[in-house]
Amino acid sequence: MLRENFSARITELRKESNLTQEALGKAIGISPDAIYTFEKGKRLASTETLVALADYFNVSLDYITGRSDSRER
Repeated sequence: MLRENFSARITELRKESNLTQEALGKAIGISPDAIYTFEKGKRLASTETLVALADYFNVSLDYITGRSDSRER
């Protein structure tokens, strides 16, 4: 996974859903600081968090990680 792609995808999906970092973190059970570090490219998500994000936004893991431009699962 390319850190830049992951960061951009998470930011894009969060903003499209009109969510704050705090609201997204709460929705998937992680801290807002973790969302911030993902979006800034300072840290990569665990497999568990990637799955939670993909499930929450109803997109594929390949989309979240930047391996595909298709959001379909």
